[in-house]
Amino acid sequence: MRYRTIGDGRTSFDVSTLCLGTMNMGTRVDEDTSFAILDRYLEAGGTFLDTANNYSYWAGGHGRDSEDLLGRWLASRGVRDDVRIATKLGAAKKDPALPLQNVEPTNFQGLGADVIGYEAHESLRHLGIDHIDVLYGHVDDYDTAIAETVGAFGKLQAEGVVGITGISNVALWRVVEAREEAQRQGIAPYGLVQQNFTYAYPTPEPGRHNWASYELLDYAASTGVDGRPPLAVTAYSPILQGAYVRRDKPLWDGFDHPTTRERIRLLHEVAGELGATPNQVALAWLLGGEHPVVPIIGPSTLEQLDELLGAADLELDAELRARLDAA
Repeated sequence: MRYRTIGDGRTSFDVSTLCLGTMNMGTRVDEDTSFAILDRYLEAGGTFLDTANNYSYWAGGHGRDSEDLLGRWLASRGVRDDVRIATKLGAAKKDPALPLQNVEPTNFQGLGADVIGYEAHESLRHLGIDHIDVLYGHVDDYDTAIAETVGAFGKLQAEGVVGITGISNVALWRVVEAREEAQRQGIAPYGLVQQNFTYAYPTPEPGRHNWASYELLDYAASTGVDGRPPLAVTAYSPILQGAYVRRDKPLWDGFDHPTTRERIRLLHEVAGELGATPNQVALAWLLGGEHPVVPIIGPSTLEQLDELLGAADLELDAELRARLDAA
């Protein structure tokens, strides 16, 4: 396992470069299997766990199933000090009687100060911890003033409840504005942005704000110097939810185009040359790029986890990376 430092100019700590996503734990992945995956990840040197307060309504869960499971695992193993925990808020159900969905009406709680304060403390309770290492706004909220959202996160930091704050599914200009607003308020800015990012890329669409654009990566790379507090990018669905290796897995909306199919073909070609798997090559491409990100992997079995962990030390030389980039 390898590690990198994340921070916001005031708080910083090291995390493993492969983050373990726990979205399906406690719902689609049973408790015994989930505990085995968490144990193996920790044994392999993994230290960064990712969850949210709305997983997995769509799989029959109540929203905090994965937080609850992580809380039980932490308590049973006594390893709180060995891991960094990230959770998210703002995209749980505003009205419990209505569905939760990505299209309007979304029914998200939003990022008002009251929601942030209450939901963060609820996450502490469900996780069974006294502080959250990383707290993200799950989905940007245009209906709440950025100043209110940023100020609410800053209050939690001042209370010692939260270490580093972040935002997910967001337009670049909103990230920049929020970080400038934090400076105006004299509080720590967002230190993380969590976006969808993988080797394949979607077609440009107006209103698509969940993709880690190259402009975002370039902006993040420009930080970490005097006057520009650091900003890192974490990447969800980095292996396209299995579509690189499963032909029965439909491609997400926006990804079903000829370039994706050529990139999948090339992943298989390069993997064959390296004696690796296409998923490992895709993760190595993310980890070793000009602007490296932290991929969030979400295995459902120990076998899947072991495969993905193999990407941590897979090196792509300049020739291979050039071939992959050119597709």
